[in-house]
Amino acid sequence: MTEQLSFYFDSSACTGCKACMSACKDKNDLPVGMNFRKVLEYGGGSWVPHAQYPEYMVPNNVYYYSISSACMHCDSALCMESCPAKAIVKRSDGLVDIDPDKCIGCRYCEWACPYGGPQFDETKGVMRKCDFCRDLLAAGQNPACVDACVMRAIDFGNKDELVAKYGNVNSIEPWPDPDVTEPSIVITPHRHAHRSGDGTGEIVSAAEVVQ
Repeated sequence: MTEQLSFYFDSSACTGCKACMSACKDKNDLPVGMNFRKVLEYGGGSWVPHAQYPEYMVPNNVYYYSISSACMHCDSALCMESCPAKAIVKRSDGLVDIDPDKCIGCRYCEWACPYGGPQFDETKGVMRKCDFCRDLLAAGQNPACVDACVMRAIDFGNKDELVAKYGNVNSIEPWPDPDVTEPSIVITPHRHAHRSGDGTGEIVSAAEVVQ
């Protein structure tokens, strides 16, 4: 069995409450505008006039679901490939890690990552991101986002075990095609979810994820 720590996310259970986002922000003492974990709302459809009462608008194929997103600790990590300082490595446990002593703060990894994982810390002048709460794991505890989720929509473990338990889906809008980076994530899609690349909606909560 290959060692690859991964997250599991149940989009069918997520209510978009952002408790995971808040717990991550608090645990890592992040400033305004910097978030290792973000909750995105994705939706589509339209409103059309009622057939009998056109002064009233009714929903037409309206849908909406939430996605809790963080660093995917990808097998083909674009952030690692783009780093000129070789400050990003994939560890033996599968986690993608940034070495602050080597990082030069050029932000190439931020631009390369399609998930918005790496974040520039202006106070430190280096890139930072989700490290899977390694200090909590070392103490036998769960990542902060896992314990914070009131719907228990986030789980973690070895990827092979998560796949055996939850299935092998890793594609959902608005994330990119998983073939691009081979993300270490397992998903239970929302009933209205679209596969990556087949979406007809848009992110409707962009302003909320920069707090």
